[in-house]
Amino acid sequence: MTSHTSYIPLYDVHRTYEENYAEGPFGEFAALGSQTAPLEATATAALDTETPRYSFFGQSVRTPFGIPAGPLLNERFTTAAFRAGFDIATYKTVRSRAWACNPFPNVLSVHPASGELTAGASETLDGVLADDQFGSPETISISNSFGVPSQSPDVWQPDMQRAIQNAGPGQLLLASFQGSRTPEMSEEQYIADHVTTARLALETGAKVLEMNTSCPNEGKGRLLCHNPELVGRITEAVKNEIGDTPLIIKLAFMPDDADVERMMQNTVLRQSVQGFATINTISARLVNARGEQALPGEGRETSGVCGAAIRHAGLEMVERVIRVQRNLGIADDDFAVIGVGGVTSARDVQDYLSLGARAVMSATGAMWNARLGQDVRAVLR
Repeated sequence: MTSHTSYIPLYDVHRTYEENYAEGPFGEFAALGSQTAPLEATATAALDTETPRYSFFGQSVRTPFGIPAGPLLNERFTTAAFRAGFDIATYKTVRSRAWACNPFPNVLSVHPASGELTAGASETLDGVLADDQFGSPETISISNSFGVPSQSPDVWQPDMQRAIQNAGPGQLLLASFQGSRTPEMSEEQYIADHVTTARLALETGAKVLEMNTSCPNEGKGRLLCHNPELVGRITEAVKNEIGDTPLIIKLAFMPDDADVERMMQNTVLRQSVQGFATINTISARLVNARGEQALPGEGRETSGVCGAAIRHAGLEMVERVIRVQRNLGIADDDFAVIGVGGVTSARDVQDYLSLGARAVMSATGAMWNARLGQDVRAVLR
């Protein structure tokens, strides 16, 4: 691979979200639109001879590995991911309406003192250094401060349809969505917006849906997953709309078994949710070298952080979810965990799988390493 100092990631962090949407993907992924691309040729050669060995919520996949909601902005990105050997590609979270992105920059390199971020630790409150000095793909951690932008359904629906059609044999497009809350909305209207968005996603032909409950960029303390009773009401309404289509919910880190248990009681035990994808990010106050707010704009003192710094938290959360699942007597046939957080190598994937995760995903690691999908395929083959 190219030296990390000059490597251009899948999502070019030095360009705006709008530029990435219109012109991306970048780096090694950019060539994957070409039928003669070397990386594509090596990745797809394996596709022609291998039989899918794994199941992902009832769908056959060649590996239980892919890219979560975030970096794959549209069909060009998901197609490039498929061709690079990432067998599960998550289409970036969509809404029922167009939604603007937070101001640029959105992605900074984040440098915790110990290399790790712990949810709620003093460092996350006092300030973590963030700058534009991106390190090696194996150790990189970044801010994720976008605010869950979305195109309008008349744009993303046909694009998602194309993304689904471009999945290869043993590959799957996972459709991520969330509700949009505006100040004048009642709780019932907020629930209804989730249902509408789920229906719009289902209309594209998506076989599995993921509902985001964990974005830390819409206001501090407003994570939906902190309210399991409301999540339960929403998922019940969504499930009534989508029927037998599997529903996954994306969760933030939860420090206590009791929190996970309440979420399972309100969702999984009511059969409205078939899986948890966890974790999303860990929220931290980001500062520059002078101790000033690193990301410009009101309400952006804190940001979600992803990458190597949260790997330990992702592993801990998967372990916690599996433990609570066992304690509640929930069968593996009825529930699965997707491990997310700090995955930058095939070894990290194995670590998550060994804890009981049924699938694993990498965002930051995949952005900076287009060959990660092939590395994982080689290990799991």
